[in-house]
Amino acid sequence: MFLRTACRYSLLPQYFVGILRAKGTLRPPERQALFGPWELIYGASQELLPYLEGGRWGQGLEGFCPHLELYTQFAANAERSRTTLQEQLKKNKRFRRFVRLQEGRPEFGGIQLQDLLPLPLQRLQQYENLAIALAENTGPNSPDHEQLTRAARRISDTAQRVHTISQKQKNDQHLQRVQALLSGRQAKGLISGRWFLRQGWLLVVPPRGEPRPRMFFLFSDALLMAKPRPPLHLLQSGTFACQALYPMAECQLHRVFGHSGGPCGGLLSLSFPHEKLLLMSTDQEELSHWYRSLTLASSSQKN
Repeated sequence: MFLRTACRYSLLPQYFVGILRAKGTLRPPERQALFGPWELIYGASQELLPYLEGGRWGQGLEGFCPHLELYTQFAANAERSRTTLQEQLKKNKRFRRFVRLQEGRPEFGGIQLQDLLPLPLQRLQQYENLAIALAENTGPNSPDHEQLTRAARRISDTAQRVHTISQKQKNDQHLQRVQALLSGRQAKGLISGRWFLRQGWLLVVPPRGEPRPRMFFLFSDALLMAKPRPPLHLLQSGTFACQALYPMAECQLHRVFGHSGGPCGGLLSLSFPHEKLLLMSTDQEELSHWYRSLTLASSSQKN
């Protein structure tokens, strides 16, 4: 598994990191922001490889564990790395030309720099799978058993921390995107610190009159209803004005109709202490997704 991917794994240190340092195409702070501890991680993997090739699994994996903190640091730097790459490709002509030249080499086979940057986190997942499989299939009387068990536990703990960091970064990206869609003083800071679940159009059914389309943003603790700004608005066209923020801890959710999965869509009832919402969709599948997400958010807040 690792031998098959070793060639791809070596592309970045061989064709980017060392050459960029020697040429001075990127200043040290920018190079550090882009690659983080990539070289140190690659060096640790190279130290481990002879142990794996020689079947000395326990000794190799346990000796690899002191390097695991590098993966946590790498994951924490991932968003900064992506931003730095975009900025440098946009404004640094020498760097842009260098990247295109390297990516055009036959060794890359169409792989881009942005595809290579997250490889250490993919490799960490492979290490976790390998360590767990070896620990589970090594008898307790084997001299490797204790080493493999300890290594599997430590690698799994690190993989979980990395996953948590990655999930938080993705959520932060969602929040920034949603915040950019909301306009007006009322919306400032409204979603800070929340956990994004989903968004989409639903029809609000009033006591009288025609259903009105509204954009809804669901977070782990709240449901935000917004209406689109007029398309001719000079400054805020394409954005939404917040109309209400409903706490999911106070929500009583019921599916009025649309249980059968037929073509007619469905209707959801959301009751709050001072207001009741009837939300409709002509898309049965979309409404089912909303129902599951709303149920999850409501139950998690009540528990």
